[in-house]
Amino acid sequence: MLPIGIAGAVVLAGVTVHSAFATPSADGLIAEVYGGGGNSGATYTNDFVELANAGAAPLDMSGFSVQYLPGTPTATSKWQVTTLTGALAGGGRYLVGEAAGTGGTTPLPTPDATGTLAMSGTSGTIALVTGADPLACLTAADCAADPRVKDLVGYGTAVVHEGSGPAAGASNTNSVTRGAALTDTDDNAADFTAGAPTPQNSGGTATTPPTTPPTTPPTSPPPVTARIHDIQGDTRVSPLDGKQVGGVTGIVTGVRAYGSSKGFWMQDPDADANPRTSEGIFVYTGANPTVAVGDAVSVAATVSQYYPGGATAGGQAVTELTKPTVTTVSSGNPLPAPVVLNASSVPDAFVPSAGGGSIENVPLRPSDFALDLYASLEGMNVQISDTRVVGATDPYSEMWVTVKPDQNPTKRGGTLYTGYDQPNSGRLMVQSLIPTADQAFPVANVGDTLSGTTSGPLDYNQFAGTYAVQARTLGTVKSGGIKPEVTAKASSDEATVATYNVENLAPDNAQTKFDRLAQGLVTNLRSPDVVALEEIQDNSGATDDGTVAADKTLDKLVGAIVAAGGPRYQWREIDPVNDKDGGQPGGNIRQAFLFNPDRVSFTDRAGGDSTTAVGITGTGADTALTASPGRIAPADPAWNDSRKPLAGEFTFRGKKLFVIANHFDSKGGDQGIDSRFQPPVRSSEVQRVRQAVIEHDFLQQLEQADPKADVVVLGDLNDYQFSPAVLSLTGNGSVLTDLVNTLPVRERYSYVYEGNSQVLDHILVSPAVRRADYDVVHINSEFADQTSDHDPQVVRIKP
Repeated sequence: MLPIGIAGAVVLAGVTVHSAFATPSADGLIAEVYGGGGNSGATYTNDFVELANAGAAPLDMSGFSVQYLPGTPTATSKWQVTTLTGALAGGGRYLVGEAAGTGGTTPLPTPDATGTLAMSGTSGTIALVTGADPLACLTAADCAADPRVKDLVGYGTAVVHEGSGPAAGASNTNSVTRGAALTDTDDNAADFTAGAPTPQNSGGTATTPPTTPPTTPPTSPPPVTARIHDIQGDTRVSPLDGKQVGGVTGIVTGVRAYGSSKGFWMQDPDADANPRTSEGIFVYTGANPTVAVGDAVSVAATVSQYYPGGATAGGQAVTELTKPTVTTVSSGNPLPAPVVLNASSVPDAFVPSAGGGSIENVPLRPSDFALDLYASLEGMNVQISDTRVVGATDPYSEMWVTVKPDQNPTKRGGTLYTGYDQPNSGRLMVQSLIPTADQAFPVANVGDTLSGTTSGPLDYNQFAGTYAVQARTLGTVKSGGIKPEVTAKASSDEATVATYNVENLAPDNAQTKFDRLAQGLVTNLRSPDVVALEEIQDNSGATDDGTVAADKTLDKLVGAIVAAGGPRYQWREIDPVNDKDGGQPGGNIRQAFLFNPDRVSFTDRAGGDSTTAVGITGTGADTALTASPGRIAPADPAWNDSRKPLAGEFTFRGKKLFVIANHFDSKGGDQGIDSRFQPPVRSSEVQRVRQAVIEHDFLQQLEQADPKADVVVLGDLNDYQFSPAVLSLTGNGSVLTDLVNTLPVRERYSYVYEGNSQVLDHILVSPAVRRADYDVVHINSEFADQTSDHDPQVVRIKP
């Protein structure tokens, strides 16, 4: 279900969740965490995690792993794993050495286990886990509910932590530690303190950094006197990174007093002549700022590079001033004039290429590339006016607009994503710095206009990983008038087949969700004869209790459809093996078929289960599935932690109709389109290509057995019509037609992510299908009020 790159369809809000873990560990504990190894100013060359045994009996570590999650995970973040071996003696210590940096002078004592986790020095989460499978939880509550988590420590500003808050004080020079008493109250903020790192292995060995008694008391170097443009420099990273600066002056242009990244923006009103250097910067205070917009301030602080989601996530760095001492010089000053962002000022080209390498040390070219322009304005006062909304308001009070309205417009007012080299440079996120009591964030749909003037500092959003106008003044929404679509009515001799990703549907969802899904199926899709559903969860939803059956979920949906005036559908599905199909942990999402027995019949053929592969038998008119429903190659590694295709055999007016329902692997783990690595790596693509090839080979067998077979392949392929994965499904001798390519170009989308209208859902048909009248029915993706994040699709065919 996830779209372009780091994206995700959903980005986790940066809200700290208090969650108690069930029982403090009686033996194995995380004793110390250090992510600053090898960083600037570090003594030790490597990151490390030190474990301790609070019990008397030895603990076999071969059944455990240490896992790391960035401090502010997104929906696509993955836990990274280091497996352990050996034993942890009663009352003993166990050292896990992790990634090395280029700094530091002192090696760790010989580790008991080694890994490659590149931990953040300031914010992250470490878990001691039973087993080596990566955790899937991305919130404190979900991790607390996972019985595999033996102990967990969030530090810095980590969203995932135990108790009231994360452990404080981690840095390049400080670890966080429980101390000798190994206090464990399941509250990281209370149990851990910061101090110089003290790594110790199972043999009791500790490396003491060499010291030479100073002949004179050590002195800190004096702070560097600098202007903001000196700090920002002409690349994406500061030439003064890690240095103390003083006398940094500017006018406060915006104050953020919410979330985990509290602080303010300041801008030097006396700009230099270099268009590459920004005159604005964010000052991270950690607590509610005491300054106000219009204050002239002088700041002494440390220059820091902040990587949203951690340095390994691929996002760009934000240059910040941290640990500040702020002096207010005067108040009520006029703000620096905003830089106007519009169609003529923003380049068409998005970002330079570095052959997959980092662009962060490459001099900015703001007149050539939009991402360079935005980087050169980081922290500065900017203005947009009368911009079209291309991404509807989301639950986190964010919307997307375009300052280039003529750039790949869709028929209904969005911005079309047409290729990897066309990420649409005019898109910007809009957030608000205005208290909701003074002005509620506007609710907007795609095609609306954010009219009037919106202005404020330009920020690199730490959760979405993209540039955002932090609105100090916010325009108003003028409706563009789009309405949910209703598909054309089918004739009686046409079979209608639809696909709909219903976004983690479970029995404990609100009844209104079931009612709205039912209304969409009955009214907007006109009660299709066959519906392939994606993301049907088991009867206990996201509770990971071993439940795999989904009859309650499907029966509740069928009941809602009947109540909405639709047919009493029957359904078929195959329960997956518990926790083996990916998706929301515990949800056991799968595909399912709904069918109207008054219009079509389902051929039930025994033998299909979660682990048995469906095959093809017979030839010509006798061609059949060996099991119906059945799963395609469920044991193949292509489907590890991913949904397996569901094949079913239907009959419409006496003729067979083969339907294959899909939900390919998500885009989780891909680098974002605005990554500092260009072009970004689409690592998840490898698995989807393999999935497509496996399914292609199955379909080729079916076509060879009966070239006249009516076949419909559909579902959430989690990839674009031009992607290697989809082309692997349609190419190499396949004669399937991807129906999205038959639509006018401006209508080719089923999903909207970060202001890009794109294709993730597909319906493909075999040549024997005589007529295919295809429609993407836009009822969700363009609207702030969504039932699902995907638009359904339907095809009317004459088999």
